[in-house]
Amino acid sequence: MAEFAPVPRLLLDFIHQGAKFLLAGHKDPDGDCAGSQLALASALERLGKKAVLCSAGPFRRPELSPYAGRFASRISGEDREGARVIIVDCSDLERTGDIGPQIEGLPRAVIDHHITNSSEGGSVLFLDVRAPATALMVFALIEALGLPPSKEEAEYLFLGLCTDTGFFRHLDHTGAGAFRCAARMTELGASPKHTFRAISGGKSFESRKLLGLVLARAEAFYDGKLVVSSENYEEARGLGARGRDSDTLYQLIMAVRGVEAVAIIRQEEPDRCSLGFRSRDRVNVAEIARQFGGGGHKNASGATLSGTVAELRPRVIAAFSAQLAVCCASR
Repeated sequence: MAEFAPVPRLLLDFIHQGAKFLLAGHKDPDGDCAGSQLALASALERLGKKAVLCSAGPFRRPELSPYAGRFASRISGEDREGARVIIVDCSDLERTGDIGPQIEGLPRAVIDHHITNSSEGGSVLFLDVRAPATALMVFALIEALGLPPSKEEAEYLFLGLCTDTGFFRHLDHTGAGAFRCAARMTELGASPKHTFRAISGGKSFESRKLLGLVLARAEAFYDGKLVVSSENYEEARGLGARGRDSDTLYQLIMAVRGVEAVAIIRQEEPDRCSLGFRSRDRVNVAEIARQFGGGGHKNASGATLSGTVAELRPRVIAAFSAQLAVCCASR
């Protein structure tokens, strides 16, 4: 794990000194968030600690549905009393959704790999923007706690690693450390074949119809460098709630010759939208997301904000202007 940041002594002390932990992640969790929570909960329980998995949900990804019942959306007074909080795969309480107000005021640690991390002062922070997934950081933490990761923990963390790396297709020449960790996880019992099936299979018929609708209304801007599309409220509430498949959607659009970035605007509520951004290396969508109060990675970011698709669409297109002007000029 030398390629990545060492586990802070303060975090190890934070864990050793506590007896009960609330493990929180961001709302609408992905495999890296949920997998990291599940693996860390298992390790803490092996240390004799109590671990309560917390998530505002929803668990829309088919590969996570088997675990949804293990996460609490409401924290009891008994669980909260004397507890410490560990937030994984995000930093600020707002990103945890309805969980945030329930854990406010408790001693808190953060484990995150996002460059847009905005952890508040007073939190014990384990931040490593070089790690392609929070799962790798949790893997290192478990070992630093003196535990050999179990087969089950390796499976959870391999799911997280594969989620955030797009099953390794997002890694470049700096990714050797991630592959070494992946090899160790498979030695512990994680199965690439079964993980791929879990992530890529189990999609609903509605998800295929939704892909077609969103692709049909996609439009290109900046000489084909940016593609923008959207979901309306009825689609998000109906087809999207049962079968959204963002990863496949982004792959299909990013495969188009000349495309440098993709923006998808989803009308999640009548007055609220989510924004999803993906890019190649010449466009930093974390900077774009930050303009809308969001964050994430250089090549995969997002945000949630008030407004409608019609209102936000011109703002989203304009936000890419400066970066894509450079791309167009350097052709």
